[in-house]
Amino acid sequence: MTPRLRLSLLAERLAVCRLPGGDELPEWAAAALAAPQSGLAAVTRTVKELSLVVAEDLVVAREAAPELRVETGFRALEVAGPLDFSVVGVLAALTAPLAEAGVSLFAVSTFDTDYLLVRESDLAAATAALTAAGHRIG
Repeated sequence: MTPRLRLSLLAERLAVCRLPGGDELPEWAAAALAAPQSGLAAVTRTVKELSLVVAEDLVVAREAAPELRVETGFRALEVAGPLDFSVVGVLAALTAPLAEAGVSLFAVSTFDTDYLLVRESDLAAATAALTAAGHRIG
């Protein structure tokens, strides 16, 4: 059975950033992780990359770090949680309607819940598709 979920829209615009995997966490990103302004800040490191999700207004100028890649203009939809690890199909229930609507997303998961980041320009289409699939946004 496909879960029907409740989501809420976080207030701030977010940026998704990428640095080389060996880079240190920039000071501005560490500050964002210490006290997220939007209710969401995330860091993921692999050998190949250091990915960051932070409030858009905290991202330093590209000229200060030419290897920094930045995608801006994201809004986050937070799935009401906490979600039990035994629940199956949460992301599938959310991503399938978005894919059908042609909405690209960037997903972030925490221990308690999931976040879907969509471009602000796609937000109306995303919320319409999720609502049509039986999810509640409020």
